[in-house]
Amino acid sequence: MDPELLERITARRAELDELEEQLVKQLAEVRAERDELAVAERVLERVSDQLADERASAALAPGQVGGRAVMLIPHRTPDVEETMLPPDYQRVLAAGPVMARQGGEMLGVDVSVRAKLEPLRGRLVRLVDRGRLRKLPDGRFTTCL
Repeated sequence: MDPELLERITARRAELDELEEQLVKQLAEVRAERDELAVAERVLERVSDQLADERASAALAPGQVGGRAVMLIPHRTPDVEETMLPPDYQRVLAAGPVMARQGGEMLGVDVSVRAKLEPLRGRLVRLVDRGRLRKLPDGRFTTCL
């Protein structure tokens, strides 16, 4: 056999052995990362389900303020539908751009009594704070697009 050819074969075999070691190591790293991602995905699904359950129960359950039961209004997010809001809030959202007084008339509130109109104005402001309505410069409230 030709010694030069044998030397080339041996050198190439050494290169391939080194490449194989690198690939084996890289494959192990890829598998480990894939396993970590699978665990992270399961944890994320579990936490997302828990958060969704908490949001749904919080949206429907009244809270307590000053010893009185009050309805908590969730912030506007893609997973919280307008149907989860109390009926009065849903009617205000469906009305379109309205002043507080017009909204009160629509809901059957005695708007001639300021003490009855201000709680409605507070509801509208809460809807603004939670991203469900926006207040126009002229004082009207309208739905967010």
